Amino acid sequence: EATGHSVHREYYINDAGRQMDILAVSTWLRYLEICGESIEFPSNGYRGDYVRALGKELHAESRDRLRRPAREVMDGLPADAPAGGDKEKHIDALMDRARALIGAGGFREVLDLSLNTMLDDIRDDLGAFGVQFDRWYSERSLAESGAIDRALRRLETQQQLYVKDGATWFRATQFGDDEDRVVVRENGVPTYFASDIAYHLDKRERGFDLLLDILGSDHHGYTARVRAGLEAMGEPGDSLEVQLVQFVSLFRGGEKVPMSTRAGEFITLRQLREEVGNDAARFFYVLRSHDQPLDFDLELAKSRSNDNPVYYIQYAHARVASVQRQLAAKGYSFDKALGLASLDTLVAPHETALLTELARYPELIQRAGANRAPHALVHYLQELANAFHTWYNAEQFIVEDAKLRNARIALALATQHVVRNGLQLLGVSAPETM
Repeated sequence: EATGHSVHREYYINDAGRQMDILAVSTWLRYLEICGESIEFPSNGYRGDYVRALGKELHAESRDRLRRPAREVMDGLPADAPAGGDKEKHIDALMDRARALIGAGGFREVLDLSLNTMLDDIRDDLGAFGVQFDRWYSERSLAESGAIDRALRRLETQQQLYVKDGATWFRATQFGDDEDRVVVRENGVPTYFASDIAYHLDKRERGFDLLLDILGSDHHGYTARVRAGLEAMGEPGDSLEVQLVQFVSLFRGGEKVPMSTRAGEFITLRQLREEVGNDAARFFYVLRSHDQPLDFDLELAKSRSNDNPVYYIQYAHARVASVQRQLAAKGYSFDKALGLASLDTLVAPHETALLTELARYPELIQRAGANRAPHALVHYLQELANAFHTWYNAEQFIVEDAKLRNARIALALATQHVVRNGLQLLGVSAPETM
């Protein structure tokens, strides 16, 4: 947006498919435990405390209406791992049993409660983190709206589908992918890939020129197959751009913090914000290029020292505010016209270095936008703050000479202005005092 583009921010909700069903059955089993049933929890279920909270919420809303005896739930199921069984077959059978016992409507009720509760938490966390989306787009809505059928019809019209082994395949290899892709399984259920291409076609039909996906680094094979789908449907393949974001590792006191979503061992964004604050959390996330793994040092993020990069930059902004207060305390006021007319008095090496650094800002913003590289702005602000602090420590600002004094104040205010603009783009505050 800072470089003049019209940007629409969309959050794609993965609310369809097997993982949602596993979440739903995990919630139901925790609910049964709250009802007093003794359940052997599946090894492939979601184990985090958040699932226990979902179970409590389901119980508060449904009381015993969805309760079924543990014997009916567990009898005859294939063995689980590690007790000599297959964890995938066990969880699949458990989901089938849940649907049989509480009905498709009851299972959908559990799923919707789990989904909506989790989404409310995500919205609250992101909102408090300063991240706002223009639309929350449901994967489930693609089937309900007919978008998947529409995409498949277009592929069929282009003669890009064929049937093999009862499944429907897309000729992805004709468009640069390394293998053809299943779009409809033998049981008639569309695949995730069918949803993906339908979603991107929908974005094109809504008039977007550039489809910029931001995904985890484990989706490295995603680009070629979705681009193939777009091209096969008659859309430009280069309209899709995928930025892969590497994982973040949290460190405390030099020790890595272990995390596992399925095991329920993790630090949430909310906990991270509460510990280090929004400013440090946002800043540290863009401290390095998103295609590089990030080691997030919790202790450094909390420190109030020049070793903490966000503190160092914010301190430059606060120092200029302090100069303004000192100026007023000594009975002076800033004469902007005189200051701008006297910039030729700024000839000290630290001053010319700072002026040069400031002049880089517009081009830096253009390049950071073009390269999808917010970390370039972070590095620039670090260099700008360093140039300012070096100058601040070397020169007196409030001097008798009115021309030199106003010129230096003008340079200090220009630095403060650029620092504030840069921090604002990063969603980080620019304090007046520290």
